[in-house]
Amino acid sequence: MVRQILDGCTGRPVVLVGPMAVGKSAIGQQLAQQLGLLFVDTDAVVVSAHGSIADIFAGRGEHAFREIEARAVAKSIENAKVQPAIISLGGGAVLDSGTQQLLGECTVVYLECDAGTVADRIARNTGRPLLKGDAMARWEALFATRRPVYERLADIVMDVRSGSVVEIGLRLEERLRQFAALKEEVEK
Repeated sequence: MVRQILDGCTGRPVVLVGPMAVGKSAIGQQLAQQLGLLFVDTDAVVVSAHGSIADIFAGRGEHAFREIEARAVAKSIENAKVQPAIISLGGGAVLDSGTQQLLGECTVVYLECDAGTVADRIARNTGRPLLKGDAMARWEALFATRRPVYERLADIVMDVRSGSVVEIGLRLEERLRQFAALKEEVEK
């Protein structure tokens, strides 16, 4: 069944995109577990190689972080072509034009939400450098800018406003099956 999903997605890596705090990592881990695949969180890849994101922002600036992030995304996508994986991107990773081109080789899932969905998570997590000050106002401004990009890149839009991580993972697996079947039908 996993092979059917991946083959139907034309063997392309499955990549989760969406705003900060939407649950890309938790949902990605759940989906990878369900499908028996590797899970790659590109933020975790950056942190393991370069230290905390907040420290990179503070010491080297956002531009340096975005360059590091783009390289981590490119490597993760290339690796997933050899060893299938579910990949989660940081909220702003989609702003890089090279990353956008690479996502054309992937099945992109946009995890759609609203401010109410993420408010509690943002209130608990103060380590996000782009949310300094009024975190919710900053999140809403970033989301307004990035949302059209998420929507444009998405093969699948998955509403994550309700349900547990397990429920969302199961719904997403079903959506990937439907997408794979549709792609297969179109290619006949």
